[in-house]
Amino acid sequence: MRIALFTDTYPPQINGVAASTSILRNELEKHGHDVVVVTTYKGSGKHKWDDDHKVLRLAGVQLKFLYGYVMTSPFHVSALEEIRKLNLDVIHAQTEFGVGLFARICAKQLQIPLVSTYHTTYEDYTHYVNFINSRKVDEIAKVGVAKLSRLYGDSSIEVIAPSMKTKEMLESYHVRREIKVIPTGLELDKFSSENADPSSRHALREQYGFTDEDKIIIYVGRLAEEKALDIVVKGIANTIQKGINIKMMIVGDGPDFDRLSAMIKEFGIEDSCVMTGAKNREDIPALYHCADAFISASLSETQGMTFIEALASSLPLFARYDEVLDDLLLPDKTGWFFKDENDLVEYIERFMHLTKEEYEQMQKNCIACVQPYSSETFYERVMDVYTNTIKQYHNQYTIVDVQVKESIVQLYLISDKHDERRIQVSLDDYYNLGMRKNGLLTKKQVDDLVERQCGALAYQSCLRKLAYKDRSRKEIYDWLTQNTECDIYMINRIIEKLENKGYINDARYCEDQISSLKAAFNGNDKIIKTLVKKGIPYEMIVDTLNARKDDEEENAIAYAEKLLNSCKNDSVKKSKNYVYNHLVMKGYSSQIARSVSEKMDYTRIENKELDNLSKCCVKAKKRYEKKYQGTELKNRVFRYCMAQGYAIEDIYVVIDEMEW
Repeated sequence: MRIALFTDTYPPQINGVAASTSILRNELEKHGHDVVVVTTYKGSGKHKWDDDHKVLRLAGVQLKFLYGYVMTSPFHVSALEEIRKLNLDVIHAQTEFGVGLFARICAKQLQIPLVSTYHTTYEDYTHYVNFINSRKVDEIAKVGVAKLSRLYGDSSIEVIAPSMKTKEMLESYHVRREIKVIPTGLELDKFSSENADPSSRHALREQYGFTDEDKIIIYVGRLAEEKALDIVVKGIANTIQKGINIKMMIVGDGPDFDRLSAMIKEFGIEDSCVMTGAKNREDIPALYHCADAFISASLSETQGMTFIEALASSLPLFARYDEVLDDLLLPDKTGWFFKDENDLVEYIERFMHLTKEEYEQMQKNCIACVQPYSSETFYERVMDVYTNTIKQYHNQYTIVDVQVKESIVQLYLISDKHDERRIQVSLDDYYNLGMRKNGLLTKKQVDDLVERQCGALAYQSCLRKLAYKDRSRKEIYDWLTQNTECDIYMINRIIEKLENKGYINDARYCEDQISSLKAAFNGNDKIIKTLVKKGIPYEMIVDTLNARKDDEEENAIAYAEKLLNSCKNDSVKKSKNYVYNHLVMKGYSSQIARSVSEKMDYTRIENKELDNLSKCCVKAKKRYEKKYQGTELKNRVFRYCMAQGYAIEDIYVVIDEMEW
């Protein structure tokens, strides 16, 4: 495979991106691939090739405040023609600016599939452009970082993140391409303590004024604000002031070199804390091997390659907690997490009191911890991304037409092989994936959208149902389950989306339904039963009822008064029972129903009770006289009137007055 690695930084520069790119190049070439590195050089003029014709360098300006970073223009016409001649299969961008932008131009102009690796958490570096230390400037810079990161990610077919922390950060930026987590591999043998030269260890210690018996903690990396080395230096100073004989080596260079050097002098620890300056990459393993532990307070790492290098060199770690270290720093097994300079003192003291056996066990733990980070595993996983990227690139669809209908977007697609497809997607998917007319979609994206098409149509149906009538979460869930072919995962996504947009809100639904049911004179028991059946939590219903200021008994009285209007021809007793029974049926408690039925004013019915009884007797006589005569007829009429709630004495009087 013919591969080009585009990077703003490359050895002899020392940093994580340069090291990662170099390791990847070595592994690719070891497995027989043709690899070209496109990077920078300090100077002006045209591009130039290294002697082996494997590294193409673009002229740029060195930025000293960014640790010698060389910034180049993204436009290099003559270099583009050189790259055209290479007939590349894939371009892999390692950085985002300068050379990274040039990589994207080359990929588009030469129609080559593009992969990008996101090495740097740029939001931790906004202080480099915030010269006035303004919080507003910092916030604006971080928003800009998010937008640029999304733009860079979306211009690739696939994105590689060196850690889950980086992937989650990119997802929070709404990067719309597939993100694969692939930790950068290391050539572990180079750092193995088994390959260390004891004489080199002694010579290096002697060079920097340390003895073979000294305990040395080492830092390797760039010296910059985001690395938080001031915490480390203060912690070392506090440890020494406590009478603990600890030594430190700070290996590297950067914009904070002078400030840290001044801090070391201020604390008076020059003899115990040595700054070596920048070192060649090939010298780094020996420097690890002359130390006893590694330290870093940085929280800006996307993977933390120096932590892995240190572990591969059998060095326990001191670090502030960062999720990229979850699988690397196991407390009391491969190192210790500290919070601040005072906390660091305690853990250094604990380290100094380790027995020889305890320290050797920690060394074994460190080596075991980094085995998954071999360069061979790194190569295999990156190759899988290359293969998949090329496959996706050559199976892309062009969006030839777009039609928007309500909240559904209908896409008309055609592939390079003239395969035509018509799919429907939600407006959210349309915007989140950055679709547009004449834009491109990979086959995988199209297949994913086809799977989600059912969800888009179901979502549209839900909107129509909710526009007609408000519904609870359970009602929509049940409808989706019974009336669509969406799986449970898709149904849950639809429900979540409807809730996020406020179309489904069980708390609001509960309030509205209670108001509606109360207006229909329903009691609390019936309201609770009704809403529980609709999926509203019992506690929510009760809390909402308790929060209302209306009185349930007053509502019951209002309903009872309405009921009494239909009791014109009944007895007082029957009217009371009628009110009681209907209140219970409406969901009022038997206590409230009994209290209200007793409180009602039955004067109007009492005044008409004898007239109503006479009518009742006449009605009963007509019903039974066809079948019964004499005493039996009177008995039937008597029992009927009793059943209607009239008093026995009154029934006797009325029956005696009737003509038989």
